[in-house]
Amino acid sequence: MSTRKSISSVPAGNRRLEQGAQSRTRLIAAARALFEQDGYAATSTEALLVATGLTRGALYHHFRDKKDLFVAVCEAVHAELSAAIDGATDGQADPADQLMAGALAWIDAVSQPGPRQVLLIDGPSVLGAQAWAELDGRHGYQQLHAVVAEILAPAGLLALEVDACASGVNGAINELARWLARHPADVHPGARDAAIAALRRVCASVLPP
Repeated sequence: MSTRKSISSVPAGNRRLEQGAQSRTRLIAAARALFEQDGYAATSTEALLVATGLTRGALYHHFRDKKDLFVAVCEAVHAELSAAIDGATDGQADPADQLMAGALAWIDAVSQPGPRQVLLIDGPSVLGAQAWAELDGRHGYQQLHAVVAEILAPAGLLALEVDACASGVNGAINELARWLARHPADVHPGARDAAIAALRRVCASVLPP
């Protein structure tokens, strides 16, 4: 007798949960492709439904509105970029080297057209500055803050001072990513080297040698 379970033997509640998770994943993937290509404002709800083949009811079952779906896309993009930072810093023993490697990994990843459109162009305007900062804080900024705190530990700074330094470096990293997006390598071959040099100067002015 076969011990393999048939589809009908799976509890109905579990099947519904699995189908719901698959629908949610499809919505996020389709929305991400459209948001990255066309931008948030130019992506209609109807376009999302056509891309996924789902009904309007299914969309609003998982997300309150298009903005709520956009937040989920931002979370997904941020998670990928955080993974890129982890990969770049893995094996780096020195905190300063970790900071530079992680910062460059973020800049390289977020300055690509898709992530740039979602996180740097649409993100702040759609979510608002506070919500965007909170989103950033849940992802890459946590890694940045931890390594800055480690670098500054010998200085005996107050927690608020450490946070201010980390915020300053984070702002420079994000702005350099925007700057690189406006200076593509095929037009400005030395742009990335200039960005690296600028980042080193910023870090030198904020962090101890």
